[in-house]
Amino acid sequence: MPTGRPDFYDIQRSQRAKTIGLFAVLLLFYVFAAGLAALALLLSAGLWAPGLRTLSGPFLLKSGSAVLGFSLLIAFIHFSDARRSGAAYILKRLQAAPPEPGDRYHVRFSDTLDEIRIASGLLRVRAYVLPAFAVNSLALIEADGTPAVAVTEGLLADFSRDELQAVVAHELAHVVRGDTFYLTLVCSLANLFERIRESLEPDVDEPGTGRGGAPPILLYVVVFISSIVMKLLSTLISREREILADAAAVEFGRDPASLARAVYKAHVKNSFVGDFASSYGPLFMISPQLERESEGFWSRLFSTHPPVMKRVRLLAAMAHKSGADIIHQVHEETREREKARAELHAAESGTAGAAAGGSGPVPEAGTDEAGDKVWLIRTSRGLWEGPFNLEELLFRPNFTPLIRVKDKAEGVEARAREFPAVRAALGRLNRRRPVREERANACPRCRAPLGDAFYEGVAVKACPACGGKLVDLDAMERILARREVAFGEDLVAKARAFQERFIDNPVGTRKISEVRRSAFVCPACGYRMAPRPYNYQYIVPVDKCLSCRKIWFDADELEILQILVERKGRF
Repeated sequence: MPTGRPDFYDIQRSQRAKTIGLFAVLLLFYVFAAGLAALALLLSAGLWAPGLRTLSGPFLLKSGSAVLGFSLLIAFIHFSDARRSGAAYILKRLQAAPPEPGDRYHVRFSDTLDEIRIASGLLRVRAYVLPAFAVNSLALIEADGTPAVAVTEGLLADFSRDELQAVVAHELAHVVRGDTFYLTLVCSLANLFERIRESLEPDVDEPGTGRGGAPPILLYVVVFISSIVMKLLSTLISREREILADAAAVEFGRDPASLARAVYKAHVKNSFVGDFASSYGPLFMISPQLERESEGFWSRLFSTHPPVMKRVRLLAAMAHKSGADIIHQVHEETREREKARAELHAAESGTAGAAAGGSGPVPEAGTDEAGDKVWLIRTSRGLWEGPFNLEELLFRPNFTPLIRVKDKAEGVEARAREFPAVRAALGRLNRRRPVREERANACPRCRAPLGDAFYEGVAVKACPACGGKLVDLDAMERILARREVAFGEDLVAKARAFQERFIDNPVGTRKISEVRRSAFVCPACGYRMAPRPYNYQYIVPVDKCLSCRKIWFDADELEILQILVERKGRF
Protein backbone atom coordinates (compact mmCIF):
# COMPACT_ATOMS: atom_id res chain seq x y z
CA MET A 1 0.00 0.00 0.00
CA PRO A 2 1.31 3.50 -0.71
CA THR A 3 2.64 5.21 2.37
CA GLY A 4 3.54 8.60 0.93
CA ARG A 5 7.23 8.06 1.69
CA PRO A 6 9.67 8.11 -1.26
CA ASP A 7 11.46 4.88 -2.10
CA PHE A 8 14.80 4.61 -3.87
CA TYR A 9 13.22 3.53 -7.19
CA ASP A 10 11.11 6.70 -7.38
CA ILE A 11 14.09 8.88 -6.50
CA GLN A 12 16.31 7.19 -9.11
CA ARG A 13 13.77 7.73 -11.90
CA SER A 14 13.23 11.36 -10.96
CA GLN A 15 16.92 12.25 -10.53
CA ARG A 16 17.98 10.43 -13.71
CA ALA A 17 15.53 12.45 -15.80
CA LYS A 18 16.72 15.71 -14.23
CA THR A 19 20.39 14.84 -14.77
CA ILE A 20 19.99 13.99 -18.45
CA GLY A 21 18.21 17.28 -19.07
CA LEU A 22 20.82 19.32 -17.22
CA PHE A 23 23.69 17.55 -18.97
CA ALA A 24 22.13 18.29 -22.36
CA VAL A 25 21.76 21.96 -21.42
CA LEU A 26 25.40 22.07 -20.30
CA LEU A 27 26.66 20.66 -23.60
CA LEU A 28 24.54 23.08 -25.61
CA PHE A 29 25.76 26.04 -23.58
CA TYR A 30 29.34 24.80 -23.89
CA VAL A 31 29.03 24.91 -27.70
CA PHE A 32 27.44 28.37 -27.55
CA ALA A 33 30.00 29.73 -25.08
CA ALA A 34 32.95 28.35 -27.03
CA GLY A 35 31.65 29.96 -30.21
CA LEU A 36 31.04 33.25 -28.44
CA ALA A 37 34.56 33.18 -26.99
CA ALA A 38 36.03 32.46 -30.42
CA LEU A 39 34.11 35.40 -31.85
CA ALA A 40 35.32 37.68 -29.06
CA LEU A 41 38.88 36.51 -29.69
CA LEU A 42 38.64 37.39 -33.38
CA LEU A 43 37.21 40.82 -32.54
CA SER A 44 39.92 41.43 -29.94
CA ALA A 45 42.68 40.51 -32.37
CA GLY A 46 41.18 42.63 -35.16
CA LEU A 47 41.08 39.66 -37.52
CA TRP A 48 37.42 40.08 -38.41
CA ALA A 49 35.00 42.98 -38.64
CA PRO A 50 31.24 42.44 -38.86
CA GLY A 51 29.46 43.53 -42.01
CA LEU A 52 26.43 42.89 -44.15
CA ARG A 53 27.81 39.60 -45.44
CA THR A 54 27.68 38.14 -41.90
CA LEU A 55 23.87 38.08 -42.14
CA SER A 56 23.83 35.81 -45.18
CA GLY A 57 22.64 32.22 -44.71
CA PRO A 58 25.67 30.45 -46.19
CA PHE A 59 28.08 32.43 -44.03
CA LEU A 60 26.10 31.74 -40.86
CA LEU A 61 25.93 28.04 -41.73
CA LYS A 62 29.68 27.85 -42.28
CA SER A 63 30.39 29.82 -39.11
CA GLY A 64 28.08 27.62 -37.06
CA SER A 65 29.68 24.47 -38.41
CA ALA A 66 33.15 25.80 -37.60
CA VAL A 67 32.11 26.74 -34.07
CA LEU A 68 30.50 23.34 -33.52
CA GLY A 69 33.59 21.53 -34.78
CA PHE A 70 35.88 23.72 -32.68
CA SER A 71 33.79 23.11 -29.53
CA LEU A 72 33.61 19.37 -30.05
CA LEU A 73 37.36 19.20 -30.67
CA ILE A 74 38.13 21.06 -27.43
CA ALA A 75 35.66 18.90 -25.50
CA PHE A 76 37.20 15.72 -26.92
CA ILE A 77 40.75 16.84 -26.09
CA HIS A 78 39.85 17.75 -22.51
CA PHE A 79 37.81 14.63 -21.95
CA SER A 80 40.56 12.40 -23.35
CA ASP A 81 43.13 14.09 -21.12
CA ALA A 82 40.88 13.65 -18.07
CA ARG A 83 40.34 9.95 -18.84
CA ARG A 84 44.04 9.35 -19.44
CA SER A 85 45.65 11.20 -16.55
CA GLY A 86 42.92 12.76 -14.44
CA ALA A 87 42.50 9.92 -11.96
CA ALA A 88 46.26 9.39 -11.58
CA TYR A 89 46.75 13.12 -10.97
CA ILE A 90 44.03 13.23 -8.31
CA LEU A 91 45.30 10.12 -6.50
CA LYS A 92 48.86 11.44 -6.55
CA ARG A 93 47.85 14.82 -5.18
CA LEU A 94 45.86 13.13 -2.42
CA GLN A 95 48.81 10.80 -1.61
CA ALA A 96 46.52 7.80 -2.01
CA ALA A 97 47.96 4.35 -1.28
CA PRO A 98 46.55 0.81 -1.39
CA PRO A 99 45.31 -0.60 1.94
CA GLU A 100 47.97 -2.23 4.09
CA PRO A 101 47.35 -5.94 4.76
CA GLY A 102 48.66 -5.56 8.33
CA ASP A 103 46.25 -2.79 9.30
CA ARG A 104 42.96 -4.05 10.71
CA TYR A 105 41.04 -0.93 9.65
CA HIS A 106 42.41 -1.20 6.11
CA VAL A 107 41.53 -4.90 5.94
CA ARG A 108 37.97 -4.09 7.02
CA PHE A 109 37.74 -1.54 4.20
CA SER A 110 39.04 -4.01 1.60
CA ASP A 111 36.61 -6.71 2.76
CA THR A 112 33.69 -4.27 2.74
CA LEU A 113 34.57 -3.08 -0.76
CA ASP A 114 34.59 -6.67 -2.02
CA GLU A 115 31.19 -7.34 -0.44
CA ILE A 116 29.53 -4.32 -2.04
CA ARG A 117 31.35 -4.90 -5.34
CA ILE A 118 29.78 -8.33 -5.59
CA ALA A 119 26.35 -6.93 -4.69
CA SER A 120 26.69 -4.23 -7.37
CA GLY A 121 27.80 -6.68 -10.08
CA LEU A 122 31.22 -5.11 -10.73
CA LEU A 123 34.09 -7.40 -11.65
CA ARG A 124 36.94 -5.41 -10.16
CA VAL A 125 37.39 -2.31 -8.01
CA ARG A 126 40.66 -0.92 -6.66
CA ALA A 127 40.84 0.36 -3.09
CA TYR A 128 42.84 3.38 -1.91
CA VAL A 129 43.32 5.03 1.46
CA LEU A 130 43.98 8.76 1.79
CA PRO A 131 46.21 9.85 4.70
CA ALA A 132 43.94 12.82 5.52
CA PHE A 133 42.17 12.85 8.90
CA ALA A 134 39.14 14.45 7.29
CA VAL A 135 36.02 12.32 6.76
CA ASN A 136 35.36 11.94 3.03
CA SER A 137 35.43 9.55 0.09
CA LEU A 138 35.39 9.58 -3.71
CA ALA A 139 35.14 7.29 -6.72
CA LEU A 140 37.25 7.43 -9.88
CA ILE A 141 37.77 5.57 -13.14
CA GLU A 142 41.46 4.91 -13.76
CA ALA A 143 43.14 5.04 -17.15
CA ASP A 144 42.69 1.29 -17.77
CA GLY A 145 38.95 1.57 -17.11
CA THR A 146 39.08 0.03 -13.62
CA PRO A 147 36.91 1.76 -10.99
CA ALA A 148 38.58 2.91 -7.79
CA VAL A 149 37.18 3.92 -4.42
CA ALA A 150 39.24 6.02 -2.00
CA VAL A 151 38.40 6.79 1.62
CA THR A 152 40.24 8.89 4.19
CA GLU A 153 41.88 7.63 7.37
CA GLY A 154 39.49 9.81 9.34
CA LEU A 155 36.51 8.00 7.82
CA LEU A 156 37.98 4.58 8.66
CA ALA A 157 38.64 5.71 12.23
CA ASP A 158 35.20 7.19 12.91
CA PHE A 159 32.76 5.00 10.99
CA SER A 160 31.21 1.72 12.06
CA ARG A 161 31.14 -1.21 9.67
CA ASP A 162 27.52 -0.49 8.69
CA GLU A 163 28.37 3.13 7.92
CA LEU A 164 31.48 2.11 5.97
CA GLN A 165 29.35 -0.28 3.90
CA ALA A 166 26.90 2.54 3.17
CA VAL A 167 29.71 4.86 2.05
CA VAL A 168 31.24 2.21 -0.23
CA ALA A 169 27.78 1.50 -1.67
CA HIS A 170 27.36 5.23 -2.34
CA GLU A 171 30.66 5.43 -4.23
CA LEU A 172 30.05 2.25 -6.21
CA ALA A 173 26.60 3.56 -7.09
CA HIS A 174 28.37 6.49 -8.78
CA VAL A 175 30.40 4.00 -10.80
CA VAL A 176 27.50 1.70 -11.74
CA ARG A 177 25.23 4.60 -12.75
CA GLY A 178 27.96 6.20 -14.86
CA ASP A 179 28.31 9.23 -12.59
CA THR A 180 32.09 9.05 -12.55
CA PHE A 181 32.09 9.35 -16.34
CA TYR A 182 29.66 12.27 -16.25
CA LEU A 183 31.32 14.10 -13.38
CA THR A 184 34.82 13.79 -14.83
CA LEU A 185 33.62 15.27 -18.10
CA VAL A 186 31.59 17.99 -16.36
CA CYS A 187 34.56 19.04 -14.19
CA SER A 188 36.82 19.16 -17.23
CA LEU A 189 34.40 21.28 -19.28
CA ALA A 190 33.59 23.62 -16.39
CA ASN A 191 37.27 24.17 -15.57
CA LEU A 192 38.16 25.13 -19.16
CA PHE A 193 36.59 28.60 -18.99
CA GLU A 194 37.95 29.12 -15.48
CA ARG A 195 41.48 28.49 -16.72
CA ILE A 196 41.01 30.84 -19.69
CA ARG A 197 39.68 33.54 -17.37
CA GLU A 198 42.69 33.20 -15.07
CA SER A 199 45.08 33.41 -18.03
CA LEU A 200 43.45 36.67 -19.18
CA GLU A 201 43.78 38.38 -15.80
CA PRO A 202 46.71 40.84 -15.67
CA ASP A 203 49.75 40.02 -13.61
CA VAL A 204 49.72 42.62 -10.85
CA ASP A 205 53.24 41.65 -9.80
CA GLU A 206 54.67 42.79 -13.13
CA PRO A 207 53.74 46.36 -14.05
CA GLY A 208 53.24 46.98 -17.72
CA THR A 209 51.92 43.52 -18.47
CA GLY A 210 48.28 44.40 -17.87
CA ARG A 211 45.86 44.11 -20.76
CA GLY A 212 43.88 47.23 -21.46
CA GLY A 213 41.46 48.41 -24.11
CA ALA A 214 37.99 47.40 -25.17
CA PRO A 215 38.75 44.18 -27.11
CA PRO A 216 40.44 42.33 -24.19
CA ILE A 217 37.65 43.48 -21.89
CA LEU A 218 35.10 42.03 -24.30
CA LEU A 219 36.86 38.68 -24.35
CA TYR A 220 37.26 38.68 -20.56
CA VAL A 221 33.56 39.46 -20.00
CA VAL A 222 32.48 36.65 -22.34
CA VAL A 223 34.76 34.13 -20.65
CA PHE A 224 33.83 35.34 -17.15
CA ILE A 225 30.08 34.98 -17.77
CA SER A 226 30.61 31.62 -19.46
CA SER A 227 32.64 30.29 -16.53
CA ILE A 228 29.93 31.30 -14.06
CA VAL A 229 27.16 29.66 -16.08
CA MET A 230 29.21 26.51 -16.68
CA LYS A 231 30.01 26.27 -12.98
CA LEU A 232 26.34 26.72 -12.14
CA LEU A 233 25.27 23.98 -14.54
CA SER A 234 28.01 21.63 -13.31
CA THR A 235 26.97 22.12 -9.69
CA LEU A 236 23.35 21.42 -10.59
CA ILE A 237 24.35 18.16 -12.27
CA SER A 238 26.56 17.23 -9.32
CA ARG A 239 23.76 17.83 -6.82
CA GLU A 240 21.33 15.68 -8.77
CA ARG A 241 23.87 12.85 -9.12
CA GLU A 242 24.56 12.83 -5.38
CA ILE A 243 20.91 12.26 -4.53
CA LEU A 244 20.73 9.59 -7.23
CA ALA A 245 23.81 7.86 -5.77
CA ASP A 246 22.26 7.96 -2.28
CA ALA A 247 19.18 6.20 -3.63
CA ALA A 248 21.21 3.63 -5.58
CA ALA A 249 23.35 2.94 -2.49
CA VAL A 250 20.19 2.04 -0.60
CA GLU A 251 19.35 -0.40 -3.39
CA PHE A 252 22.75 -2.10 -2.91
CA GLY A 253 22.97 -2.06 0.88
CA ARG A 254 19.32 -1.82 1.98
CA ASP A 255 20.38 0.37 4.91
CA PRO A 256 19.35 4.01 4.39
CA ALA A 257 19.77 4.86 8.09
CA SER A 258 23.48 3.97 8.06
CA LEU A 259 24.09 6.13 4.99
CA ALA A 260 22.17 9.00 6.60
CA ARG A 261 24.38 8.72 9.69
CA ALA A 262 27.50 8.59 7.52
CA VAL A 263 26.52 11.73 5.58
CA TYR A 264 25.70 13.62 8.77
CA LYS A 265 28.91 12.55 10.55
CA ALA A 266 31.01 13.55 7.54
CA HIS A 267 29.25 16.92 7.52
CA VAL A 268 29.83 17.79 11.18
CA LYS A 269 33.51 16.77 11.01
CA ASN A 270 36.21 18.30 8.84
CA SER A 271 35.82 17.11 5.23
CA PHE A 272 38.66 19.18 3.67
CA VAL A 273 41.13 16.89 1.88
CA GLY A 274 43.34 19.18 -0.22
CA ASP A 275 43.90 22.69 -1.52
CA PHE A 276 42.96 21.63 -5.07
CA ALA A 277 39.64 20.12 -4.07
CA SER A 278 37.44 22.96 -5.37
CA SER A 279 38.06 21.86 -8.97
CA TYR A 280 37.11 18.27 -8.25
CA GLY A 281 34.57 18.84 -5.48
CA PRO A 282 31.73 17.02 -7.29
CA LEU A 283 33.70 13.76 -7.09
CA PHE A 284 33.58 13.63 -3.27
CA MET A 285 30.79 12.35 -1.06
CA ILE A 286 30.75 15.60 0.95
CA SER A 287 31.88 18.97 -0.37
CA PRO A 288 35.61 19.14 0.48
CA GLN A 289 35.65 22.79 1.49
CA LEU A 290 36.98 24.48 4.60
CA GLU A 291 33.94 26.68 5.03
CA ARG A 292 30.77 25.32 6.54
CA GLU A 293 27.61 24.91 4.54
CA SER A 294 25.80 28.23 4.34
CA GLU A 295 22.07 28.81 4.10
CA GLY A 296 22.50 31.84 1.85
CA PHE A 297 21.03 31.86 -1.64
CA TRP A 298 24.34 32.29 -3.50
CA SER A 299 26.08 29.66 -1.38
CA ARG A 300 23.34 27.14 -2.13
CA LEU A 301 23.28 28.14 -5.80
CA PHE A 302 26.97 27.33 -6.40
CA SER A 303 27.28 24.44 -3.96
CA THR A 304 28.55 21.25 -5.59
CA HIS A 305 26.43 19.08 -3.28
CA PRO A 306 22.80 19.19 -2.18
CA PRO A 307 22.13 20.43 1.37
CA VAL A 308 23.26 17.81 3.85
CA MET A 309 20.07 17.88 5.86
CA LYS A 310 18.04 17.38 2.68
CA ARG A 311 20.01 14.21 1.98
CA VAL A 312 19.64 13.09 5.59
CA ARG A 313 15.88 13.65 5.55
CA LEU A 314 15.43 11.76 2.26
CA LEU A 315 17.43 8.81 3.53
CA ALA A 316 15.72 8.89 6.91
CA ALA A 317 12.31 8.80 5.23
CA MET A 318 13.30 5.59 3.43
CA ALA A 319 14.00 4.04 6.85
CA HIS A 320 10.72 5.44 8.23
CA LYS A 321 12.59 7.84 10.48
CA SER A 322 13.07 11.58 10.76
CA GLY A 323 16.21 13.66 10.47
CA ALA A 324 16.14 14.22 14.23
CA ASP A 325 16.14 10.45 14.76
CA ILE A 326 19.30 10.12 12.68
CA ILE A 327 21.08 12.89 14.59
CA HIS A 328 20.08 11.28 17.88
CA GLN A 329 21.49 7.95 16.68
CA VAL A 330 24.81 9.59 15.78
CA HIS A 331 25.19 11.15 19.23
CA GLU A 332 24.11 7.95 20.97
CA GLU A 333 26.57 5.92 18.92
CA THR A 334 29.37 8.34 19.84
CA ARG A 335 28.60 7.95 23.55
CA GLU A 336 28.44 4.16 23.32
CA ARG A 337 31.70 4.03 21.42
CA GLU A 338 33.40 6.14 24.07
CA LYS A 339 32.19 3.74 26.76
CA ALA A 340 33.43 0.73 24.79
CA ARG A 341 37.02 1.94 24.57
CA ALA A 342 39.41 -0.52 26.22
CA GLU A 343 41.17 1.11 29.15
CA LEU A 344 44.95 0.93 29.31
CA HIS A 345 46.98 1.36 32.48
CA ALA A 346 50.59 2.23 33.11
CA ALA A 347 53.17 -0.52 33.08
CA GLU A 348 54.16 -1.92 36.47
CA SER A 349 56.97 -0.21 38.34
CA GLY A 350 60.33 -1.74 37.54
CA THR A 351 59.34 -3.04 34.11
CA ALA A 352 58.23 0.14 32.49
CA GLY A 353 61.72 1.36 31.78
CA ALA A 354 61.48 5.09 31.22
CA ALA A 355 57.87 5.82 30.62
CA ALA A 356 58.21 9.55 30.51
CA GLY A 357 61.90 10.26 30.44
CA GLY A 358 64.04 7.27 29.61
CA SER A 359 65.47 6.85 33.08
CA GLY A 360 65.44 3.02 33.02
CA PRO A 361 68.67 1.05 32.69
CA VAL A 362 70.04 0.84 29.17
CA PRO A 363 72.48 -2.00 28.50
CA GLU A 364 75.80 -0.82 27.23
CA ALA A 365 75.69 -1.58 23.55
CA GLY A 366 78.47 -3.87 22.43
CA THR A 367 79.59 -5.43 25.73
CA ASP A 368 77.36 -8.50 25.62
CA GLU A 369 75.93 -9.73 22.34
CA ALA A 370 78.01 -7.43 20.15
CA GLY A 371 81.39 -8.91 21.08
CA ASP A 372 84.61 -7.68 22.69
CA LYS A 373 85.97 -4.17 22.30
CA VAL A 374 89.09 -4.89 20.27
CA TRP A 375 88.88 -2.31 17.49
CA LEU A 376 90.73 0.99 17.20
CA ILE A 377 90.08 3.61 14.54
CA ARG A 378 92.51 6.26 13.25
CA THR A 379 91.34 9.88 13.29
CA SER A 380 92.19 12.56 10.74
CA ARG A 381 95.00 13.71 13.08
CA GLY A 382 96.62 10.30 13.01
CA LEU A 383 95.55 9.37 16.55
CA TRP A 384 93.89 6.11 17.54
CA GLU A 385 90.43 6.12 19.09
CA GLY A 386 88.87 3.22 20.92
CA PRO A 387 88.60 0.51 21.81
CA PHE A 388 85.22 -0.26 20.19
CA ASN A 389 83.31 -3.41 19.49
CA LEU A 390 82.42 -4.19 15.89
CA GLU A 391 78.98 -2.58 16.10
CA GLU A 392 80.32 0.64 17.61
CA LEU A 393 83.07 0.74 15.02
CA LEU A 394 80.65 0.66 12.09
CA PHE A 395 78.51 3.43 13.56
CA ARG A 396 81.34 5.86 14.28
CA PRO A 397 80.67 9.22 12.51
CA ASN A 398 84.01 9.10 10.69
CA PHE A 399 83.88 5.44 9.68
CA THR A 400 84.26 4.49 6.01
CA PRO A 401 85.41 1.18 4.48
CA LEU A 402 88.66 2.93 3.51
CA ILE A 403 89.58 4.23 6.96
CA ARG A 404 92.45 2.55 8.78
CA VAL A 405 91.54 0.43 11.79
CA LYS A 406 93.45 -1.89 14.10
CA ASP A 407 92.50 -5.21 15.66
CA LYS A 408 94.17 -5.14 19.09
CA ALA A 409 93.70 -8.84 19.70
CA GLU A 410 95.48 -9.81 16.49
CA GLY A 411 97.81 -6.81 16.31
CA VAL A 412 96.81 -6.17 12.67
CA GLU A 413 96.38 -2.72 11.14
CA ALA A 414 94.79 -2.21 7.71
CA ARG A 415 91.90 -0.53 5.91
CA ALA A 416 88.54 -1.50 7.33
CA ARG A 417 87.35 -3.28 4.21
CA GLU A 418 90.35 -5.64 4.35
CA PHE A 419 89.05 -7.32 7.53
CA PRO A 420 86.64 -10.22 6.81
CA ALA A 421 84.64 -9.49 9.98
CA VAL A 422 84.06 -5.88 8.88
CA ARG A 423 83.06 -6.90 5.34
CA ALA A 424 80.60 -9.48 6.68
CA ALA A 425 79.06 -6.93 9.08
CA LEU A 426 78.68 -4.35 6.30
CA GLY A 427 77.03 -6.99 4.12
CA ARG A 428 74.46 -7.70 6.83
CA LEU A 429 73.68 -4.01 7.18
CA ASN A 430 73.24 -3.69 3.41
CA ARG A 431 70.69 -6.52 3.60
CA ARG A 432 68.89 -4.65 6.41
CA ARG A 433 70.02 -7.12 9.04
CA PRO A 434 71.69 -6.33 12.39
CA VAL A 435 75.42 -6.81 12.77
CA ARG A 436 74.69 -9.68 15.17
CA GLU A 437 71.86 -12.00 14.20
CA GLU A 438 70.84 -12.21 17.86
CA ARG A 439 69.77 -8.56 17.66
CA ALA A 440 67.23 -9.22 14.89
CA ASN A 441 63.69 -8.73 16.20
CA ALA A 442 65.02 -8.25 19.73
CA CYS A 443 63.97 -5.53 22.14
CA PRO A 444 66.65 -2.82 22.02
CA ARG A 445 66.21 -2.21 25.75
CA CYS A 446 65.99 -5.65 27.39
CA ARG A 447 66.97 -7.90 24.44
CA ALA A 448 63.79 -10.01 24.76
CA PRO A 449 62.27 -11.29 21.49
CA LEU A 450 59.61 -8.95 20.11
CA GLY A 451 56.15 -10.34 19.41
CA ASP A 452 53.51 -9.37 16.85
CA ALA A 453 50.66 -7.26 18.21
CA PHE A 454 48.00 -4.79 17.14
CA TYR A 455 47.67 -1.30 18.58
CA GLU A 456 44.69 0.80 17.42
CA GLY A 457 44.33 -1.65 14.53
CA VAL A 458 47.96 -1.16 13.39
CA ALA A 459 50.42 -4.06 13.35
CA VAL A 460 53.32 -3.32 15.72
CA LYS A 461 56.15 -5.19 17.40
CA ALA A 462 55.83 -5.33 21.21
CA CYS A 463 58.18 -6.48 23.95
CA PRO A 464 56.44 -8.78 26.45
CA ALA A 465 59.07 -8.05 29.09
CA CYS A 466 59.39 -4.25 29.25
CA GLY A 467 56.27 -3.15 27.34
CA GLY A 468 58.10 -1.23 24.61
CA LYS A 469 56.73 -0.98 21.07
CA LEU A 470 58.32 -0.72 17.61
CA VAL A 471 56.04 1.22 15.25
CA ASP A 472 56.33 2.28 11.61
CA LEU A 473 56.66 6.04 11.36
CA ASP A 474 54.11 6.11 8.52
CA ALA A 475 51.53 4.43 10.77
CA MET A 476 51.81 6.93 13.61
CA GLU A 477 49.27 9.38 12.24
CA ARG A 478 46.74 6.55 11.94
CA ILE A 479 47.27 5.56 15.56
CA LEU A 480 46.85 9.13 16.76
CA ALA A 481 43.65 9.56 14.73
CA ARG A 482 41.91 6.47 16.09
CA ARG A 483 40.01 6.20 19.38
CA GLU A 484 40.00 2.49 20.15
CA VAL A 485 41.64 2.63 23.57
CA ALA A 486 41.09 4.78 26.66
CA PHE A 487 43.58 5.53 29.41
CA GLY A 488 43.51 4.96 33.15
CA GLU A 489 44.13 7.67 35.70
CA ASP A 490 47.70 6.48 36.26
CA LEU A 491 48.57 7.06 32.59
CA VAL A 492 46.77 10.42 32.58
CA ALA A 493 48.77 11.43 35.66
CA LYS A 494 52.02 10.45 33.90
CA ALA A 495 51.05 12.49 30.86
CA ARG A 496 50.20 15.49 33.04
CA ALA A 497 53.54 15.21 34.86
CA PHE A 498 55.40 14.91 31.57
CA GLN A 499 53.73 18.00 30.18
CA GLU A 500 54.53 20.02 33.29
CA ARG A 501 58.12 18.81 33.31
CA PHE A 502 59.00 19.25 29.66
CA ILE A 503 56.39 20.78 27.36
CA ASP A 504 55.31 23.61 29.67
CA ASN A 505 58.86 24.17 30.89
CA PRO A 506 61.31 25.61 28.30
CA VAL A 507 64.30 24.73 30.48
CA GLY A 508 63.04 21.18 30.85
CA THR A 509 62.58 20.93 27.10
CA ARG A 510 66.23 21.81 26.55
CA LYS A 511 67.24 19.06 28.98
CA ILE A 512 65.18 16.39 27.25
CA SER A 513 68.14 15.25 25.15
CA GLU A 514 70.16 14.73 28.32
CA VAL A 515 67.45 12.49 29.77
CA ARG A 516 67.38 10.32 26.67
CA ARG A 517 70.90 9.03 25.95
CA SER A 518 70.27 5.70 24.26
CA ALA A 519 72.52 3.64 22.04
CA PHE A 520 69.80 1.44 20.62
CA VAL A 521 70.11 -0.68 17.51
CA CYS A 522 67.01 -0.98 15.33
CA PRO A 523 65.56 -4.50 15.65
CA ALA A 524 64.33 -4.31 12.03
CA CYS A 525 67.36 -3.19 10.02
CA GLY A 526 70.29 -3.15 12.46
CA TYR A 527 71.18 0.54 12.09
CA ARG A 528 71.73 2.81 15.07
CA MET A 529 68.60 4.59 16.28
CA ALA A 530 68.76 8.31 17.04
CA PRO A 531 67.17 9.76 20.19
CA ARG A 532 64.76 12.45 19.02
CA PRO A 533 61.52 14.13 20.14
CA TYR A 534 58.44 12.78 18.36
CA ASN A 535 57.92 16.25 16.89
CA TYR A 536 58.35 19.84 17.99
CA GLN A 537 54.75 20.14 19.15
CA TYR A 538 54.69 16.99 21.29
CA ILE A 539 58.24 16.64 22.60
CA VAL A 540 57.98 13.06 23.77
CA PRO A 541 61.47 11.46 23.66
CA VAL A 542 61.62 8.46 21.33
CA ASP A 543 64.26 6.57 19.35
CA LYS A 544 63.92 6.91 15.59
CA CYS A 545 65.54 4.75 12.94
CA LEU A 546 66.32 7.07 10.05
CA SER A 547 67.11 4.09 7.82
CA CYS A 548 63.86 2.07 7.86
CA ARG A 549 61.60 4.79 9.37
CA LYS A 550 60.61 3.08 12.59
CA ILE A 551 60.14 4.46 16.10
CA TRP A 552 60.88 2.74 19.39
CA PHE A 553 58.59 3.73 22.25
CA ASP A 554 59.51 2.68 25.77
CA ALA A 555 56.70 1.52 28.01
CA ASP A 556 53.88 4.09 28.30
CA GLU A 557 55.50 6.58 25.91
CA LEU A 558 53.10 5.87 23.05
CA GLU A 559 50.13 6.14 25.43
CA ILE A 560 51.44 9.43 26.83
CA LEU A 561 51.77 10.79 23.30
CA GLN A 562 48.18 9.77 22.52
CA ILE A 563 46.89 11.44 25.68
CA LEU A 564 48.68 14.68 24.85
CA VAL A 565 47.30 14.66 21.29
CA GLU A 566 43.73 13.80 22.28
CA ARG A 567 43.57 16.34 25.08
CA LYS A 568 45.68 18.97 23.29
CA GLY A 569 47.46 19.80 26.52
CA ARG A 570 44.23 20.27 28.51
CA PHE A 571 43.94 18.23 31.72
